[in-house]
Amino acid sequence: MKYQGISLDSELQIDHLFSLHYFEYMNSFYFPGESHPFWEFVCVDKGEVTIGAGDHSFILTRGEIAFHEPDEFHWVRAGGRAAPNLIVISFSSESPMMDFFRGKVLHVNEADRRLLARIVNEARTFLEGRLDDPYQTSLTVRSDAPLGAAQIIRTCLEQFLIGLARRYRKDSVQTVQKDIRSFIPDKTTTENADEEMFSQIAAYLSDNLSSHITIEKICSDNLIGRSRLQKLFHEKCGLGIIEYFSHMKIDAAKQLIRNEQMNFTQISENLGYSSIHYFSRQFKKITGMTPSEYASSIKAMSERTTDTRQPL
Repeated sequence: MKYQGISLDSELQIDHLFSLHYFEYMNSFYFPGESHPFWEFVCVDKGEVTIGAGDHSFILTRGEIAFHEPDEFHWVRAGGRAAPNLIVISFSSESPMMDFFRGKVLHVNEADRRLLARIVNEARTFLEGRLDDPYQTSLTVRSDAPLGAAQIIRTCLEQFLIGLARRYRKDSVQTVQKDIRSFIPDKTTTENADEEMFSQIAAYLSDNLSSHITIEKICSDNLIGRSRLQKLFHEKCGLGIIEYFSHMKIDAAKQLIRNEQMNFTQISENLGYSSIHYFSRQFKKITGMTPSEYASSIKAMSERTTDTRQPL
């Protein structure tokens, strides 16, 4: 039997990567703006920001992503109800499919978020320096970067963009704008059922950040077996459920620190820690810094960004 193959075309191809950041900003953060001859997108992981794009400005909230086309002047300001966590990636692509993203503000779903998380996590092992350094204008590959890391970043980024284009091209521009904050993915498959359960439990944990909860209580309140619960979280995020909850608490603490509305003792009490000392130990265990060191680092970086007007 004679086989005949086909070539696999690349309808969307990333040519160069110029920046890849995961920012945690103070609520007072302001970046006055820049333009550059390549694409950039800003995705809000937590909190909210005001984005400027050309002559327009708009509020971007959790789960929303804004695209800046090449040479478009853009700026960003925090100052909402919660200090923002942002994913900012800039890249070049000559693919015609990129025309779809001009002027677009879209909403990412859970599958999109996992791809972005994969990109960020892979970048931490691939690139030198910190991903929250806004003064990094050139990327340097680590000497010990894992095999295929660059290809994983590129293919995940291409998959992320193609997925958005596929989903939103089915709708008219008016429908996209109307439904941008209320997109609900199809839940007809087992995978989507797992997504729904994971999202339900993650929301449950978020609602109970100030509580001391056990695996038994999580299972009881969410009607899920212990083994399925542990398997679900290991598959989705590589963490046990309690470890995931601990990380959620510390992420909330970091955001409260950046909001500058509570001191460390109040934050510790607000999140249900038994003492400020235990809170500090957990914070350092997960972040590598004490709460004071984290606050000083983030504040210094935010002030330096504003003072020096460096680009993202």
